[in-house]
Parts: sequence; C-alpha cells; structure tokens
Amino acid sequence: MEAFLSNIDRVVDGFSWTVRLTLLSALFSFILGILLTAMRVSPVPLLRGLSTAYVEGVRNTPLTLVLLFCGLGLNSALGLSFSDTVALDVFWWAVIGLSAYTSCFVSESLRSGINTIPLGQVEAARSLGLTFTQNLRLIVIPQALRTVVGPLGSVLIALTKNTTVASVAGLGVQEASRQMKLMFDQGIAPVLPTFVGFAIGFLILTLPTGYFFGWLSKRVAVVR
Repeated sequence: MEAFLSNIDRVVDGFSWTVRLTLLSALFSFILGILLTAMRVSPVPLLRGLSTAYVEGVRNTPLTLVLLFCGLGLNSALGLSFSDTVALDVFWWAVIGLSAYTSCFVSESLRSGINTIPLGQVEAARSLGLTFTQNLRLIVIPQALRTVVGPLGSVLIALTKNTTVASVAGLGVQEASRQMKLMFDQGIAPVLPTFVGFAIGFLILTLPTGYFFGWLSKRVAVVR
C-alpha cells in the first residue's frame, strides 16, 4: 500500500473530477428529467410523443454509445467545442452525455411518483381554476418528488458509478477510474492495492449517499 499512498495526490485528483462530474450531471439530468416528465403528462399529444420517444430511445441505448456520440460525433466530427482547454472540453461533453442519459431514468422515476397521486387531487385543482402548469408545479411535482426520493437516490448512485465510462468512451476525462488505469499502465503502484484503494474510494461516495436518501425518503414520505 505504500506505493499507492505515495500517489495519493493522483487519487484525490481523480475523485475530485468524479465528484464534479457527478454533481453537475445530477443537476442537469434532474432539470431535464422534470421537463421530460412534464412533457410526458402534457395534454399535448406531440409533446407526449416526443418525450416518450426520447426517453425510450436513450435509456435503451448503451451509455458508451451516448458518450461516443458526444465525444466523437459532436465534438470531433462536427467540431463543436466548449473550451480551448482539452480537459475542460471533454469534461463538459461527458456532463452532457451523462445528463442526457440519466435524465431518462429521472423522468421514469418521477412519472411513477405522479401515478401514485390520487386523481381526485388533480381534478380538485382543475375545479379551482388552476392551469396545467400551475397544477403540475404546485400539486403534482412536489408530491411526486417526495414519493420517489429513494429511487432518485438509486439513480444518483448509478450516475456516480457511470462516470467511470467517461474515461473509455472517447472522452478521456481524468476521473478516478482513468487515474487508476494510468497508474496500472505506468507500473507505479501494485495492481491489487491500487484496485482496493479506488474501490474503497467509490464506496465512500456511494454508501453515505444510499443511507442519506434512505433516511430522507422516510423523513419526507407522503402519508396517504
């Protein structure tokens, strides 16, 4: 373990990129997921069709292909760029790919939460004169969010682990698994201690997240 600990700065740097990638992707996927959910329950058939096609199409596509489309398709082939700095450019393309993919699972979780809301509440809101947007914003989404706190926590944990794909899908983001591979390739640390060290690092990120969302889901549960 001494060789691994002597390179702890690289380990910390890798996990710092993992955390940034996770938090930004979680934020954007949450926003996009709410938008997709609103479209899926919209009274407009076109919006329902578009959102359904997007969710079903993207969530059934391997994440590797989504990231390859962002890294090789949009970035390399079309020349689209966010920054002149390569590290930042590939980082933001990874955020876009992960957000586009994860938002589908956020949307499915929220839609399942909406299905638990009694229809009478929605009808009562309509009888009071609330528009569809007001109904969704004031009545439906707040209750749905409280219902699906646990599933959203599972989606966040999956997102944290999915960040490892960003290093192999043509993007090369210097997150934790990328740093681990570089340490293996350069032979600067034994394989087993390095693997165990990085595995413990991911457990430190995911286990508290699971316990926190488990506690939060009980704390905000809707009593019916």
